Amino acid sequence: MAKQDDTKWKKVVAGDSKPPFYVFDGTIQKSEQDDRDYRLIRLENGLHAMLIHDATADKAAASLDVAVGHLYDPPDMPGLAHFCEHLLFMGTEQFPKENEYSEYLSKNNGNSNAYTSTSNTNYYFHVATPALAGALERFASFFHSPLFSPSCTSRELNAVDSEHKKNHQMDMWRIFQLNKHLSKPGHVWSKFGSGNRDSLTKAARDLKANGILVENKPSRPVSLQPTPTPSRIPSPAPSTSSAVSDTDADGGAVGRETRRRLVEWWSKEYCASRMRLCIIGKESLDELSSLASSLFSPIPNRGVDPLPMINDHPFGADEKGTLVSVQTVMGFHALEISFPLEYQPPNYRSKPAGFLAHFNLARGFAMFKVTIHLTEDGFKNYRNVILAAFHYLALLRPSQFDSFHQHERVLLSSLRFRFSEKKRPDDYATWVSEHMTWPIPPELLIAGPQLTWEWGNEGLEEKTIRSYLESFRVNGGRVVLMAKKEDHERVNPGTGWQTEPWYGTQYKVERWGQEFVEKADGPNPLPELYLPGPNEFVPSNLDVEKREVKEILKRPHLIRQTPLSTLWHKKDDRFWVPKANIMIDIRSPSVNKSARTSVLTRLYSDLVTDSLTEFSYDADLAGLSYSLFSHSTGLYITMSGYNDRMSVLVKDILGRIKNLTVDEQRLAALKEQAQREWRNFFLGQSYSLSDYYARYILTETQWTVEEKLKELPSVTGEDIRSYMKEFLSGVNLRMVVGGNIYKDEAIKIAEIAEEGLHPVESTKDLTDTAMSLPEGSDTIWAGPIVNPNQANSAITYYVHFGPVADQRLRVIGSLLVQVISEPAFNVLRTREQLGYVVSCTSWTLPGSSQKGMRIIVQSEKMPSYLEERVEAFIDEMKEKITTMTDAEFQEQKDGLKRKWLEAEKNLKDEVSRFIAHVNSGQWDFLRNENDAKLLDTVTKDEMQSLFVTRVHPSSPSRSKLSVHMISQKARPKRVSVEATTAFEAAVSQQFPLVDPKAWKADLEETPLLQDFTAYWKGKLGEDEKAQALLKTVPSLVEQYPLEGERQHFSKQGATYIQDIKQFKQSLQPSVDPGPLVEWNDLPVARF
Repeated sequence: MAKQDDTKWKKVVAGDSKPPFYVFDGTIQKSEQDDRDYRLIRLENGLHAMLIHDATADKAAASLDVAVGHLYDPPDMPGLAHFCEHLLFMGTEQFPKENEYSEYLSKNNGNSNAYTSTSNTNYYFHVATPALAGALERFASFFHSPLFSPSCTSRELNAVDSEHKKNHQMDMWRIFQLNKHLSKPGHVWSKFGSGNRDSLTKAARDLKANGILVENKPSRPVSLQPTPTPSRIPSPAPSTSSAVSDTDADGGAVGRETRRRLVEWWSKEYCASRMRLCIIGKESLDELSSLASSLFSPIPNRGVDPLPMINDHPFGADEKGTLVSVQTVMGFHALEISFPLEYQPPNYRSKPAGFLAHFNLARGFAMFKVTIHLTEDGFKNYRNVILAAFHYLALLRPSQFDSFHQHERVLLSSLRFRFSEKKRPDDYATWVSEHMTWPIPPELLIAGPQLTWEWGNEGLEEKTIRSYLESFRVNGGRVVLMAKKEDHERVNPGTGWQTEPWYGTQYKVERWGQEFVEKADGPNPLPELYLPGPNEFVPSNLDVEKREVKEILKRPHLIRQTPLSTLWHKKDDRFWVPKANIMIDIRSPSVNKSARTSVLTRLYSDLVTDSLTEFSYDADLAGLSYSLFSHSTGLYITMSGYNDRMSVLVKDILGRIKNLTVDEQRLAALKEQAQREWRNFFLGQSYSLSDYYARYILTETQWTVEEKLKELPSVTGEDIRSYMKEFLSGVNLRMVVGGNIYKDEAIKIAEIAEEGLHPVESTKDLTDTAMSLPEGSDTIWAGPIVNPNQANSAITYYVHFGPVADQRLRVIGSLLVQVISEPAFNVLRTREQLGYVVSCTSWTLPGSSQKGMRIIVQSEKMPSYLEERVEAFIDEMKEKITTMTDAEFQEQKDGLKRKWLEAEKNLKDEVSRFIAHVNSGQWDFLRNENDAKLLDTVTKDEMQSLFVTRVHPSSPSRSKLSVHMISQKARPKRVSVEATTAFEAAVSQQFPLVDPKAWKADLEETPLLQDFTAYWKGKLGEDEKAQALLKTVPSLVEQYPLEGERQHFSKQGATYIQDIKQFKQSLQPSVDPGPLVEWNDLPVARF
């Protein structure tokens, strides 16, 4: 916020010994559409809180933003702010149980998360409205009484490390860190923000290596007492690796010192005056004020700078005027041109950089970026592409900016603000808390970041823009050129590659030659470049006929049905905005006939989208967007935005689909793009691959990526033209129109859609079909991960419940997943530290006719071990479910019921629900409401029976499939606890004067083989007897491997799939239930 005028803040002294606070005595400007009440308060400790009363809310939320991020890490501990974000959640003095917070939220239809950015760290949650006070009590204690539980230190170091390894092969993270690495020397922007175990413990390890740390000397500061009750509960079915003591779990001397440094940093940096809080609830503003004051006033004000700024830009003279070539993991071609820019929030009124575009990097400086995705030819001619970008900037510099350019921005921002709809409360709370740090008047905290004002008469705003443009020259910025190594070598051969230290990204830096600089800084020679004119999509008719509604319609109505289409429509009676959402699903049996037709459909949709690029850009700027993509049975189109210009968008998109002119040159580019995308798929996250193969196995007809890649090269323009005719000659359309559109307008849209199309003879093959696993099956398919540098393996573990059409089974299954999901995360991720990605969810199979439960784990451990741990967890859940009290069972039912009955927040959410039921063909629009009623009658015995018969590994009737994706990356050999124990015994026997356990003071619990051998070589010497003993270490490592280090294919009773296609042929296809409800909306026969 801007510098405060204390005369506008009134002190409020509450009764009952509650802390006083100050209220901003002004009106918070909000949207006309916004029916919520706002109040801004300041606690005596300096914390600011925006309180939002929403009388209609059924979900509450809060977000607390701390104005320090990873740029404020100590130089010798990169990632400390991120580590703080992790360990902060591990219990508080008031609530010492480490999963108390997540368990409370889960039972009350809630969830939480946090993220560490450059200049801030944000913590947020959402929860059912009646549970807000309890959630806030637990949430607030993290910021005044955290335990930073010692027993969680090592595990949360592993969690940070696992998160880094998840990102290690992702180009976005690699290039982001490279750009930071190439900052001017000593700049904080160069820091490694996410951190890993190595970066976080190096300072402590160095102290230990120098003999400064003593192994058994505690380093816990007196300000943070030990946990009064154990926060870490051992697993009833522990693995060797998870059954460690609290002493081991604190990480020994290194872990204790790392935690000491964390507490020291937190005690300095986490200051109340740096915190911005937003709470959204159903309580009155007075009640919310009381909650905020009583729960958050204990946070100490440490007297530090409330909003630390970094005004020094990371680009110095040596960083500008350079070309950085970067080797990517995935196959793509792109370039990014970056220019340094001043911090933008102070320019919130006119947003001059927004007139162009910009990115805020940190509080204090920003960047203007131009990103261009290249074809193969474009990459070969990257220098000309860069010149074209600079020529466009040269065109802008002397150009006159017409008044409509800024006026359109002002008008469109005004419309967006005026008709902004509610969204998820935690998303909104996070947005508010982040923007509370902007230097703007308190009354504009909501409106200021969203609105744009007209330029003033002095012309200062235009001068600012022109000064930016003048600085956007080739020697004023940096160009990053991205491609795989072999592509770089073909275009620009040579040596000089360097390595970024944290991700190992290969790069090289070159300066531009004088000739190139002169061309780039010269006048624009390209006549094809021009400034945009007025936007034809800016809406003018924003009328909404709002009327009193006795009862809101809960579903759309079927208003038209022909042999060619079905049309569902609902005129908005809830949100009253001049917007509409339209879905048209064009299905054809020709799409999935073969891998080739699947490829042709993809290219057909890509060509249509490509041909609409210029047309759709202005539409998108004016708040009118669309999406068009192919799927297994057709083309799927969605359109949303202001209804005033919606008909123009509908006509143009549908006209382009029916009358596409195939451009051979663009087809070649789109084929190249599809090829890259499909090849890159196998370089993605391991759990995405395990999910992909599981879904493939359980789908009757699906063409693999490999099959599509074989067909792609031979596709011609003539093939596309012939296929278009085939596709359009027999289709069926499923349509949903919702929003500020009347019935007759919706029918006109359907007529436009049908024009020129022909109905399909049978709709039988227009829905995906799931395959049914046989009862009593335990099936496993395992395959290698092709990316040789991917360290993570993954498992998708699926157990089948049954048909979605069985309402009681559907409801009991959802309740069972509700009960299992939070413990799955707590045990498999938090407690056993298997990996960063852990999830347990319901899984609806293709065609939406069958359902089950899926657990995914991505881990450095091998999938066969992950399967063992998943099944140990399931066995643990058997006792938990058996001993669950009636009160606990009712809590779970209440939480699920609130989830099902949660109201949609905006028009898009409502129409999305309608679309899901139209696409499935089941028309079960009131499913959540009806299932919530049935849930009241479900008993614990029914849920327990489903668990025993369908989930537990001992069941003779369960149907289970797991997919194992196996990492091929070689791991450095480590010495297991069993191997070190065996070696200690040998040392005791052969060298009785040597302490066999002394190594533990200097090495990790499971040290690297080379470190273990080097340590004992130094202790035992190099005589023949010692050498003979040391030679036994590698054999001990082989004899006693670490748990989870080796994949095995020997699970008792399991069937291992050797040939997927042959296995699929042995399965039975499921039955499409068709409409589960007949609404009888049409007064006459359908057709």
